[in-house]
Order: sequence, then structure tokens, then C-alpha cells
Amino acid sequence: MHEPPLVGWLLVLLCATAGAYCLVRARTGPAGGREDARGEGLMALGMAAMALPASAVTPPEWSPWLFTALFGAAGVWALVRRHLHHAVGTFAMAYMALAMAVPSAHRNPTGSVGAAVPTGSTGPMSPTSSVSSMSSMGAMEHAGPGGVPLLTGLLLAYFTVYVIAAGIRLVPGVRAAESVPEGVGAEQPGDAGPSGVLRACRVAMGIGMLAMLLTV
Repeated sequence: MHEPPLVGWLLVLLCATAGAYCLVRARTGPAGGREDARGEGLMALGMAAMALPASAVTPPEWSPWLFTALFGAAGVWALVRRHLHHAVGTFAMAYMALAMAVPSAHRNPTGSVGAAVPTGSTGPMSPTSSVSSMSSMGAMEHAGPGGVPLLTGLLLAYFTVYVIAAGIRLVPGVRAAESVPEGVGAEQPGDAGPSGVLRACRVAMGIGMLAMLLTV
């Protein structure tokens, strides 16, 4: 990714911690939630791997394509299982990996992939045009990451709403009002324990997704 190194390491710590806890819950939690916890844990570890700063670890050139394939396959599996939020998350990761593989420096002015071909006279270049051409080449060499602004904006909006809504549900009073059926005086004993931490991990992963999307 293209975030500053400090932000990258914070994302690695956040996502790796959330992923490790989700995988632990996949082994020790209730049977009905183990599959979801396993999927979230693996996605969080994938997010941590993608967030590693390039200044510390130089990934191989084919790693973005590997991430694209893995997250794309996970997104299809989530759709088959009708886990829509997981599908959106994994497809968002595949989109960011694809943006890493095809950065904006390799896009021509129309937005399609390919080297931009200069147009104009084939005769000798004037000093002014030569400086302009060198400036354009420098801008291409230092171009930022690729991505489709509209799609990036939609994903940012989705995860912003998700983080706010899921964060509100972490408030004890709101959670109790949602989880206690009418006529029942108390919440289930184990609901505020490890499952609450698991929900907090999901919020943390949503925040990490927002931070990564902001660099696309």
C-alpha cells in the first residue's frame, strides 16, 4: 500500500491482532460462529500483509496479483455462502490489490491501462517542449496509486456507515436493548464477554479498511 510507514505499521498491528483473536475464537467459540470468525481472521491477516510498509519489506512484483486472486476467490465464496458483508470486504481487498498491480502511472489519460503515448509534431523539440515532456515523465514516475474514484468513494461510504453502526451497537445500553427480547429481564450471560471483543475486532477491521481505501 501507499500509506506512510508509521500508518502502515499501525495497520499491521491492528489487523494482525484482530485476525489472531478471530482465529482463536474460530477454535474456541460457539460452533455456529466459527466459520464467520475463521473468515474474518484470515481476511484480517491478509489486510496486515497488504499493509506492510514497502520501506521495511519489499514484496515481489507478483504479490498484488496473488492478493487479487486470493481475495477475489474469497469474495466469490462469501457470495455463495450469502455473507454479503464478507463479500464486500474481500472484494474491496481484491480491488485495492488490483490498484497496486496496475497503478495510475501505467494508465493513459483516458483511464485505460497502457503507456501514454505523446502526441504532437515529430520534428525537433523546442527547449520549452522538452522541459514540459521531462516534467510529464517525472509526474508519471511519481504518480500515486491507481483506482477508480467512484468505486473508492462507494466503498468508503459503505465502511463508514458500517463502522458507525457497528460501533453504536457496542454501547452496552444499545446492545442490551437489541439483544433482550420483550419480557426478559437480562441479557444472556456470555453475550458481553468474548463475543463483544469479536464485534470490536470487526469494527477495528472496518477502520483499517477505511484507512487502506484512503490510500487508493
